[in-house]
Parts: sequence; C-alpha cells; structure tokens
Amino acid sequence: MKKIMPMVLASALLLAACTPDKEVDEEVVQEQKRVETTIIPSNQLSANYYRTLVPYKESAARGAVVSNLYTKYDVSEVETSLMRLSQSIFDTEKYYFQEGQYIDRDTVYNWIGRYDEEKNEFGLNPAAPADMDPTQRAKEAPNYLAHIVEQNYLTKTEDGKVTLGGVSIGLALNSIYYYQREQYGDYFEEPINEEKLLAEGKRIAEEVVKRLRATDGLGDVPIMVGLFKQESRNSIVPGTYMATAIAEKGAATIGDWTALNEQYVTFPMSSPEDIYRELNTSFQNFKQDIDSYFANYTSVIGRAFYKDNVVQQLNIEVPIQFYSKSEIIGFTQYLTGILYNEFPADLSIEVDINSINGTEALVLKEAGSTEPTVHIYH
Repeated sequence: MKKIMPMVLASALLLAACTPDKEVDEEVVQEQKRVETTIIPSNQLSANYYRTLVPYKESAARGAVVSNLYTKYDVSEVETSLMRLSQSIFDTEKYYFQEGQYIDRDTVYNWIGRYDEEKNEFGLNPAAPADMDPTQRAKEAPNYLAHIVEQNYLTKTEDGKVTLGGVSIGLALNSIYYYQREQYGDYFEEPINEEKLLAEGKRIAEEVVKRLRATDGLGDVPIMVGLFKQESRNSIVPGTYMATAIAEKGAATIGDWTALNEQYVTFPMSSPEDIYRELNTSFQNFKQDIDSYFANYTSVIGRAFYKDNVVQQLNIEVPIQFYSKSEIIGFTQYLTGILYNEFPADLSIEVDINSINGTEALVLKEAGSTEPTVHIYH
C-alpha cells in the first residue's frame, strides 16, 4: 500500500497545483477595465483540473449560494459539476478558471425573486398576485429558480495577456416547492413536475443569456448554460444537471439542448433497480465483511455517481468507535483488503473512515489499480 502525506480532498475541480516545479509561474496582465498583473501557475494536477489565476478572485455573488440551496451536497455539486461539464467546451489546457465576476450578489437576489412590475421587474420566477392563497401559489406559480452560478473561463492572448474566453452559467432549479399556509406555521411540500421544471428552466435560461449579452464584456463570448435539479431538504445525495446548451459567440439565443442522464444514489438498497443490482450486491457483501469485524452494528453508507446508467465513482463512509491508533491501522488494513475482493477492478472508490474526532483514515482505489493509496491521520 502507498502512503501519502496529510491532504484535504476537494470535490471541486478548480484546484491549482502549488508545489514547486522546474517550470516558472508566468506573470501576465489581465484585460479588464483597469490593468492588473496576475500570475498563471506553471503546475497543473491533471487534465481534469483547471489552473486558476493568482491572486484568486472570489465570486461577485459570493455567499448567496448557501442561503438558496437546500443541502450542503447541492451547494458543492451545482458548482463542481458545472465545472466538469464546462470542460467539454473550455479545454483545461487552454483555459483558466475564475469565479464569476459579472453577476453580483444583488443581481442574483433580484433575478431569483418573483417578477413584480413595481417591486422587481427583473424577477425570473413567476408573478404571484397578492390575493393568491399559498396552496394555489404552490400549485400554479412555484419558485422554479433557486440560484444562479457564474463561472468565467479565461484565455491567453498572443501579446501575453489573459482575457475572458467564455462563461458558464448554472441555473439551480427547485424539484420541490416548500411553503407555509400561515405565518410561522408548518411547512408543506409541493413536488414540481420535471417536464414543467425543464420547460421553465429553458425559458429562464434564454432570458439570462439575453441579459448577459447586454452586459459590458459579455457580448461576444460563448455562454454555456446548465439546468441543475436540486434535491429535497432531507436528501443525503446531491442533485444533478438535467440539460446543457450553448449560446455561441455573439448569439443572443441558445442553441439545441443536450439532455443529461446522471444520478447520485445511496447504498445499500432494499429493492434496487436492475442497473444498480450488481453494485448493490457487492456493497452488501462489503458491509457484511465490515460488520463481522465489529461487536456492534456499524452504519456503512455508499454514495455512487452514475452517468448514462454506468457507475463512475463510489464514495463510502465508515463511522467507527475505535480510540487507539493501532486499532484504526488494523481496521484500515482489513478494509483495504476486502475492498479489492468485493468490488469490480475498474471502479474508482474513495473510503472515508471517521469517528467523533473526525476523519481517521482515507483509502483511495483508482480504477484498474492493483494497489490503493492509504493515509492514516495523526
């Protein structure tokens, strides 16, 4: 088994390498209203990661996402999956990542509000007359749009400057509308029909692109838009993007939409569908092996990401109650062995072993590898 130094795994794909290399970081000028000198890091972890400019610029809408998305899983997923999907348009070898600089926090809040001719003419959610009761509003005019994520992708020009090369927009949509029938009363749920949600998402996307085209600096760059369906408030898996489309350079309208078939699921399942049955069996066998190691019950949870009905990644969380480091080391070695025995060789797996003190050990198994990467935290 390989051992690695302490590390923090980030699900975001924007990590820029910070270790020294023979290559030298490149100092360039960023084109904008005022000239700024910035640095392009020389290192890139892999083709799956964008390099980011130094100094790092935070989003103009920073902080708005937390209050508008229901779970911590969706907060992360809406941004990281947008970055992943952007790679098909903006090559990681040619483009650099920067958080959105054009849609600020106030604009986000205005756009995700309800349309009101007098109070908020920029609202992208349906208008709701004052005399419409809460239940009727939930059924006929729910809030579809929950949040807007902007990402900028920069390119280097021939004269050594970096300039905006494209924009990606993630529109986070509500799959469930939560409402109260009376002030301070209980919350009720109204599921939103997926076909209707998709139609409303496309309508909102067209309007967002139209507004961006009227924004200084965004008139002639490609704009990719993704429609993200967030999960319910009590979900333990994130939502996924339903569809993407592109407004080509200078185009005021969006081109054809591409439907996406992506899902996050949890294991074990009591009655799995056919596409999940084989992995569910492997997971149950793995869980039984873990249970046999303990005198008491352990709640092992798996979360898998499927794309086009094929599993891409499995993350497993194993809570333990060990107190000695020797016990943790022994258990981690045992777990690593059964990991290879129970799961397919071509599946990437990450196992997080944790206790009330936090993460105790991390096991990474890459697809096709014969030796895992293991780290015991001290």
